[in-house]
Amino acid sequence: MAKEFVKDVTAMDDDFAQWYTDVVTKADLIDYSSVRGSMIIRPYGYALWDNIKNELDRRIKETGHENVYMPLFIPESLLQKEKDHVEGFAPEVAWVTHGGSEKLAERLVVRPTSEVLFCEHYSNIIHSYRDLPKLYNQWANVVRWEKTTRPFLRTLEFLWQEGHTAHATDEDAMEETIKMLNVYAAICEEILAIPVVKGQKTEKEKFAGAKATFTIESLMHDGKALQSGTSHHFGTGFAEAFNIQYTDKEGKLQYVHQTSWGFTTRIIGALIMVHGDDRGLVIPPKAAPTQVMIVPIAQHKEGVLDFAYDLKKSLGQVARVEIDASDKKPGWKFNEYEMKGIPVRLEVGPKDIENKQVVLVRRDTLEKVFVPLDQLETKLVELLDEIQTNLYNKALAHREERTTVAVTLDELKQSLEAKPGFIKAMWCGDLACEEKIKEDTTATSRCMPFEQEQVSDKCVCCGKTADKMVYWAKAY
Repeated sequence: MAKEFVKDVTAMDDDFAQWYTDVVTKADLIDYSSVRGSMIIRPYGYALWDNIKNELDRRIKETGHENVYMPLFIPESLLQKEKDHVEGFAPEVAWVTHGGSEKLAERLVVRPTSEVLFCEHYSNIIHSYRDLPKLYNQWANVVRWEKTTRPFLRTLEFLWQEGHTAHATDEDAMEETIKMLNVYAAICEEILAIPVVKGQKTEKEKFAGAKATFTIESLMHDGKALQSGTSHHFGTGFAEAFNIQYTDKEGKLQYVHQTSWGFTTRIIGALIMVHGDDRGLVIPPKAAPTQVMIVPIAQHKEGVLDFAYDLKKSLGQVARVEIDASDKKPGWKFNEYEMKGIPVRLEVGPKDIENKQVVLVRRDTLEKVFVPLDQLETKLVELLDEIQTNLYNKALAHREERTTVAVTLDELKQSLEAKPGFIKAMWCGDLACEEKIKEDTTATSRCMPFEQEQVSDKCVCCGKTADKMVYWAKAY
């Protein structure tokens, strides 16, 4: 029966890219727009983003940050102020050349990111050490003109938050950078049940204009990595370009030390690829727009619908509950909500009412549990917690199983072919070695993890002495 309803979804292990495309459209997360590489985020997809956004926003405010909003357009001259930054973004920039029918005197950029806008503003409002720190965040859309696109993972326009802060000292800025990286890691692990590796990007992979970039990396079902959030320590580079100075306690002029950090709708792509299966989405309860879907059985029979609505009302105290009282067949409903990844399905019919029980079906294992009505609220809360933990543990086990060690370049190549995933290998720090690994294998350095291990004493590429352990992987 089930196969009949999910036959339009390609099996993950047959064609993972097609499976992903099938799931994002059939689970009603997105629709394609008439502009190539742009997507319409449908209500179910946006509800999922809302849950992530609201939880992250709460944590951002808890750490003392205020929300602001910067303009969508950036004058070309402003973008040019920080050389590395503009060079890094030039290939992805969308330009506005006309306003109505008039050609603009100066081209405008549709923001790919807002560093220069925050910097210009900070140069106007920061004067004294008393003005620091400035802890600002904005929720916005950005535009990056990507050549190849895929819903959530890489689109011309995406939603995100970008934090931009200014501090009196390098130490304060560094503390902020790591603090916000840890907030991102907590969202991924506690809310989305996605285990992450925290670490620093190499010089080659760091953000354009940053002193150092830190990242959280997660591993997808197909063994590819996904950069799931980044936090950048800018040092004084932008402050010097934009003349953001403050008078310290001794009356001397100093440059501020800045940070920037961002978390995007791309994380929904990670959630799909980490937890999904051949039936569609699997959404962790803490992130799920609907945690429990009630499906009445034989709802035309007297008392069934009333009973189901009473359940919705009482269970609404402990979970996010919906009911499908449409005239579609129960089999269709079962498959629809499995496709949408709803954590728990509650079935109730005349016999269940008679026996004072309901049936709970968990999405992660498809296991059925019969629960007496007088224990329902308690059992449901326990079950949702259990599903959340199980999804995290399952993803962690998958990551561990797909993490290997390579001592030579040949081993690294073989690992990538035989078992795609994270590969731990030593690196001498030379850019030439990093580029050769990418050229020979298409794998990139994902991060130098905070938790370092000495898996060898030689660089995986050149064989010279090496003391940095790096995670390598093919990536989205």
